[in-house]
Amino acid sequence: MSTKSFKEFNLQMKLENKMKKYLIGLFVFLLFFSANILAQETEQDTLTNDQWEAMMTDLRAQKESLTNEDSVLNVEIGNLKTTNEGIQSYDDCMDELYQMVGATKSDVASFRNAVSELQGNINGQMGPKADRQKDLDALKMNKISALPEFYDAVHNSMQASLDAWVEAPTEVDYTVVRGDCLWNIAKKKEFYGNGFAWPNIYKANRDKIKDPDLIYPKQVFTIPNLTDEEKAKYDMIRKNYKPAPVQ
Repeated sequence: MSTKSFKEFNLQMKLENKMKKYLIGLFVFLLFFSANILAQETEQDTLTNDQWEAMMTDLRAQKESLTNEDSVLNVEIGNLKTTNEGIQSYDDCMDELYQMVGATKSDVASFRNAVSELQGNINGQMGPKADRQKDLDALKMNKISALPEFYDAVHNSMQASLDAWVEAPTEVDYTVVRGDCLWNIAKKKEFYGNGFAWPNIYKANRDKIKDPDLIYPKQVFTIPNLTDEEKAKYDMIRKNYKPAPVQ
């Protein structure tokens, strides 16, 4: 991509458009003039002297108008060239912006990667949410976040995504009812959906459970969420489990 700034590009396009307009006008004039000459040669016997003079006067006026427009265009071209010479290149503009926030191109590239990674974690709700908020706050504190490339994402859209993120509780309470056992509680779909994960409930409620085979109605147990590692472990246990043969 060209290193010219957007202003340079616009000026160049404006110059090209004006030149095209002039060339088209000149072409139309020459075409019209040639057509009139041919018409005059074929119809010279029918034209009066006054008509001929009127036609030539009109053509001279058109020529003068185009000549004046050409002069104006040349002046504008000169002005555009002068303006163009005083405009910074795109790279120079960006270097100046980076200097304003005390950063190098390498710093900006690293910040860009950090923003992209955090956006992925937030959109994918890779918890805990509090940690992602800390990550975003750190990006906000960085002066590089003030650059136009990052400002809206870091200070607005990513925060809005975090605010809309409803994080599931890390643990819930459960009141024991008649017929419950730790296996059946762990097997409930609203908890683990896997009876083999019952030790997790036992460990979280050791102060309330003396014997894991004996629990009582109206006891209130804390049911913590399984970590990814714990879930994988208990899923593997269930997968490899082979019931004893019936005698």
